[in-house]
Amino acid sequence: MKITLQIQRYNPDADEQPYFKEYPIEVEPSDRLLDALMQVKNFIDGTLAFRKSCAHGVCGSDGMIINGQERLACKTLVQDVAEADGAVIKVEPLKHLPLLRDLMVDQDEFFARWRRVKPFLINQEPVAEKERVQSPEERGLFDDPTKCILCASCYSACPILDGKNAAFIGPAAVAQAARFLFDSRDRGFSERLAVLDHPDGVWACENHFQCTRVCPRGIKITKNINLTKRQITKAKERGEA
Repeated sequence: MKITLQIQRYNPDADEQPYFKEYPIEVEPSDRLLDALMQVKNFIDGTLAFRKSCAHGVCGSDGMIINGQERLACKTLVQDVAEADGAVIKVEPLKHLPLLRDLMVDQDEFFARWRRVKPFLINQEPVAEKERVQSPEERGLFDDPTKCILCASCYSACPILDGKNAAFIGPAAVAQAARFLFDSRDRGFSERLAVLDHPDGVWACENHFQCTRVCPRGIKITKNINLTKRQITKAKERGEA
């Protein structure tokens, strides 16, 4: 199968602006887009820059925009984005993050916002025995957001960050906060409240569902954001926030 990869290129040492370059290659429909990119890098243009690691949809490092939608290159098959022989597949870096080179972006701000919600268990209470026991039902309450691999696809896809509120903490950060807020062992609600109960926190979300649509792990991100909103509202009604 013949396809053309239309890849955004940018070298800050040589280019004033990003541009697109086309690479005609032959692939199998069942090949992953990551395989196609590696073919270009290994045999056509070794200067092409992009991130990859595990190549199994676990590390989240190869998030990029493929034919206009955020995806993981290692989980995207050529047949998913190329309808027929001769198809052109457009590949771009994630949005809302500074461009470093080609398909690589600077993720420092993404992780800085993620760290603001304190994405770790907070509990200073003494442990009665060896561990804090939790029922399967309690564990199930926060199972969904534990699947996050921090690929930043949801951050890139969020329309709020397009300019309406560029300071929005982002869907990944709120989903990670939800992972601990719904954990029966956690006691950090009040410590996360200042960040979450803020115009740039959960209330910036307008339920566009783009984050949920592009999540490669199938996390119901918008649902987790709304559950967090509900938890904050109930806490205020009880006078706890």
